[in-house]
Amino acid sequence: MFELEEEVGQLKEAVTSHAVVDQAIGMLVALAHVSPDEGWEMLREVSQHANIKLRNVAEMIIIWGRDGELPGHLRVLLEDTLDRHGPTRLPEDPPSP
Repeated sequence: MFELEEEVGQLKEAVTSHAVVDQAIGMLVALAHVSPDEGWEMLREVSQHANIKLRNVAEMIIIWGRDGELPGHLRVLLEDTLDRHGPTRLPEDPPSP
């Protein structure tokens, strides 16, 4: 019984993680006008260069899309990656309320 509960927990985490990654890929697709496969590669590249787990990078990109907050070093890596795939620049941070 314990093993089944553990497996169900792992499956739930995997589904949640997959959704977060897919959302971040969607943001990159919209920003850079690339295919989902290219968006995946861009996300993977940023994750590797930042030495941050892919899911965590995806979460930060989603937060950035919602709140305009993205750590400076990650913003630079993301801009560099987007530039390698085309002349896209990240929008400026939204004005404070």
